[in-house]
Amino acid sequence: MTQDELKRLVGQAAADYVLSNVADGAVIGVGTGSTANCFIDALAPHKRRYRGAVSSSVATTARLEQHGIKVFDLNEIESLPVYVDGADEIDPTGAMIKGGGGALTREKIVASVAEIFVCIADASKRVPVLGGFPLPVEVVPMARTAIGRRLTAVGGVPVLRVTNDGAPYITDNGNEILDVKNLRIDDPRAFEVAVNAWPGVVTVGLFASRGADFCLLGTESGVETIDYDTHR
Repeated sequence: MTQDELKRLVGQAAADYVLSNVADGAVIGVGTGSTANCFIDALAPHKRRYRGAVSSSVATTARLEQHGIKVFDLNEIESLPVYVDGADEIDPTGAMIKGGGGALTREKIVASVAEIFVCIADASKRVPVLGGFPLPVEVVPMARTAIGRRLTAVGGVPVLRVTNDGAPYITDNGNEILDVKNLRIDDPRAFEVAVNAWPGVVTVGLFASRGADFCLLGTESGVETIDYDTHR
C-alpha cells in the first residue's frame, strides 16, 4: 500500500475505535496533519453521534467545519475522553516528535487534557530512537537566536522554518519555529523538560511527558495496535 493508503487505513481504524469506545454526546479531540485529516473524514459520516470536536489548529477547524462538525473552544469543555493525532516519529515507549505541521503547541495543550491519546501513523514513523526527524521548537521571535545558540550547544543544528517565499513561518499563535537536526534523543522526557524551561521557548515538539497511550500503526499487513502502558 502507498503511504496515503496507510494513512486512510489508520484514520478509519481510529474512527472505529472512537465509535466503539467513546460515549454518544462526547466531544472529541482532533489533531493536525494529513493523517488526522483521514480520521476526520472517516468520522464525519457519524458526526451526529457526538457534540463536536476540539481542534488543535486553524487548518483542522476548517476541515471539521467543512464536514459540518461543530468545533468547541477547549475552555468550553469539561472533559475530553479521547485525542486522536498523528506523529512525525514515535519510539517504543510512545514518546513522539510532533510539529511538522506547525501545530505543536495547541496539539500539546489538547493532548494534556485528554483521557486517552491515540496516535495514528504509518509504519515509517516507528523508530527505535527519536531524532531522525528534525525536532520542532516553537519560539517567541525575539528569542530565536538565543534559543538557537542553546540548541547548538547541545549538539543540534537549528534551522528557521520558512515559507515558500522565504519568509519566517508563523504559527497560529504568532510565533516562529526552529527545526533542529542532528539530534539523538535518548531520554525524551528529560530533554522535553529541559528545553521547555528555556526562556523564549513556547513548547518543544517532544510529546514524552504526555505520550501516546496506544498507537494504531498502518503496516502492509494491516493495522497494528501498540499499547504503551506496559513500557512506562
